Amino acid sequence: MANHTQIAVIGGGLVGKATAVAAANAGFSTLHVAPEAPVDRRTSALMGPSVDYMIEAGLIGDPETLGVPLTNIQIIDATNRLLRAPETMFSASEFGHRAFGWNFANARLGESFSKAAAGSERLDLRAATLESARRGEGVWHLELSDGGTLTADLLVGADGKGSSVRKAAGIAVRERKFEQAALVCDLVLGRGLDGESVEFHYPNGPFTLVPAGGNRANLVWIDRLETLEDARREPEHLVTLLNQKTNHLFGSISVASPSFVFPLSLLSVDVAGRDAAVLVGESAHAFPPIGAQGLNLGLRDVASLHACLKVANPRSYGWAEAVARGYGTARRGDLTRTGAFVGGLFTSLLSPHLPAQALRSVGLWALKTSPLLRKHAISFGMGQ
Repeated sequence: MANHTQIAVIGGGLVGKATAVAAANAGFSTLHVAPEAPVDRRTSALMGPSVDYMIEAGLIGDPETLGVPLTNIQIIDATNRLLRAPETMFSASEFGHRAFGWNFANARLGESFSKAAAGSERLDLRAATLESARRGEGVWHLELSDGGTLTADLLVGADGKGSSVRKAAGIAVRERKFEQAALVCDLVLGRGLDGESVEFHYPNGPFTLVPAGGNRANLVWIDRLETLEDARREPEHLVTLLNQKTNHLFGSISVASPSFVFPLSLLSVDVAGRDAAVLVGESAHAFPPIGAQGLNLGLRDVASLHACLKVANPRSYGWAEAVARGYGTARRGDLTRTGAFVGGLFTSLLSPHLPAQALRSVGLWALKTSPLLRKHAISFGMGQ
């Protein structure tokens, strides 16, 4: 069939690139439809299983050449509430790991993923966006922004919170928007973090420093939108606030990159795959950047889809529908558990009510003192 591909992956970003490579590596003719985009200046803390998958899939080589190892995680309750949680430290060595994971610059990961894509004979790239998609005669009929038309057996949405693929597939979505937003930028500290991620919990959200090598750190600061916009207008004011937020624990602080602010929401779907369409990454789930779950969950989507494709028979009738059904079933538990965990953790931190604060405080006390709970918490956080 002219202008036909077995799998069309819609949407750029790291999850879209990884999905396209995975589909091609599974033996399917794949078209990745993604427009040109500015360089992603953010960073991502990826846990061990995510890193292992990227290596196995040929997306990266040695993580030491691309990222900074995360060897410790410290949580500090800075709320000054009546019921405060204890300071809690997790060390990778305590759980038999050299590192929990690595902190990567998204731009460097993107370059590595693109090299993997360029080396695949089954993968083509189209610099365009999806204009429309409809299902008929057992295939997806796609119209692209560059005027091109094509058909595809399996349609993959990696096109973010406003996913066109999700809408075309008729998959219901739930979204809760928050008053809070996130500010991200790079910092240079007077005292380096030495592999330790430090998370200060404040009433309007966490203030997290992630090691980026040497004395550099990546900041993710969650607070009310107006607070963050006000903070970034005056560089000197921002530095003053950063020193206050870190309790002056790291010496002098300077801002080493432009700062960006983006809104936060919780997003979930009823099912991540049906009718020969599947959703990966933020087209299927989104939540505040707490607990380092976002891209880790997206890469678990990719790994799950990869596993479904490896056992699929493209010569059998209805193989794409079977892949979508199997993927939707396989992802249901992980998406539900992770969404509930991150949503509960975030809303308990924001809650002004004593019962919620007490529950959170007791939970962190238990994580501090119970070896079994600590092990389970770390295993869950790493996606195992």
